[in-house]
Amino acid sequence: MTVMEQRGAYRPTPPPAWQPRTDPTPLLPDAEPYRVLGTEAAAKADPELLRRLYAELVKGRRYNMQATALTKQGRLAVYPSSTGQEACEVAAALVLAERDWLFPSYRDTLAVVARGVDPVEALTLLRGDWHTGYDPHEHRVAPLSTPLATQLPHAVGLAHAARLKGDDVVALAMVGDGGTSEGDFHEALNFAAVWQAPVVFLVQNNGFAISVPLAKQTAAPSLAHKAVGYGMPGRLVDGNDAAAVHEVLADAVRRARAGGGPTLVEAITYRVEAHTNADDATRYRGDAEVETWKRHDPIALLEHELTGRGLLDETGVETARQDAEAMAASLRARMNQDPVLDPMDLFAHVYAEPTPQLLEQREQLRAELAAGTEPEGAQR
Repeated sequence: MTVMEQRGAYRPTPPPAWQPRTDPTPLLPDAEPYRVLGTEAAAKADPELLRRLYAELVKGRRYNMQATALTKQGRLAVYPSSTGQEACEVAAALVLAERDWLFPSYRDTLAVVARGVDPVEALTLLRGDWHTGYDPHEHRVAPLSTPLATQLPHAVGLAHAARLKGDDVVALAMVGDGGTSEGDFHEALNFAAVWQAPVVFLVQNNGFAISVPLAKQTAAPSLAHKAVGYGMPGRLVDGNDAAAVHEVLADAVRRARAGGGPTLVEAITYRVEAHTNADDATRYRGDAEVETWKRHDPIALLEHELTGRGLLDETGVETARQDAEAMAASLRARMNQDPVLDPMDLFAHVYAEPTPQLLEQREQLRAELAAGTEPEGAQR
């Protein structure tokens, strides 16, 4: 007699019809990236918001140009330019309330500046001078994250903690398409959806993770489609349409603040400049591709909309350019001043309570500096 033939033996019965826990249809992104400029939706956009976006885009482009020049002059160690992506950068900064938090990646210096951080302080990390370079709590801006996607779980943790405390706070985390291939991306989205944390994830899909095109990273219909697998809405937006990016992000922020949980927004944009000053982009993409995207420039798109509707004249255009030049001149002058650095700052703000090893290393360096000797292990 077999086990299954014994009296009282367990005999499985067919399970009931499977039903999804969540209807995936409302979570799916649109088939095409959402646009405002050049469509009927543009007539409903706030003119003052459009003009402010334009002024910030012009300033942001000039900021990128000046930072790139400073790199070539040796005043910056490295600069990952966001030229061509300014609409995403500016919209991400302007959509947040003062109490909210921004979690940028290394390419999001412009968003940090648009959020209100001093332009020189925003470049301090890339200059190699001093830790983060700015006080994250002052403007509610987390440190620029060079490791890919590691800032995303931090954003989820902060947002979840804020909700547990009853604070009306939303976290907006920025990441590139390359970062979506990292484990931190999966972990952050999974926890955010399970906890219904008030987080907005903004993926700036600029086509390449350094030299790796998106097609070699994922076979998904879009990165926004990945949201469905975690149980959150996915939105697809034209990342060079500043008005559209601002509208989509504003909707996601309102949803998160109201308790609706996280949203994944994919902005389709393009990295016009090389990955950094150390990269030769001509090795993996052609000039024709770059020129095609330059014809979809975020500044030109918004300027065309504003001038066509009589919301911006030549005086307004010139004023925006002059303000941008003044910002660049100030940045240039201040970055050309050699900073006064204290080697002992290496040990500041590493831990809330310094470890015994850190204290020992600090005292060793202090003694070597007092003796005028080269620190042990230094290169000769």
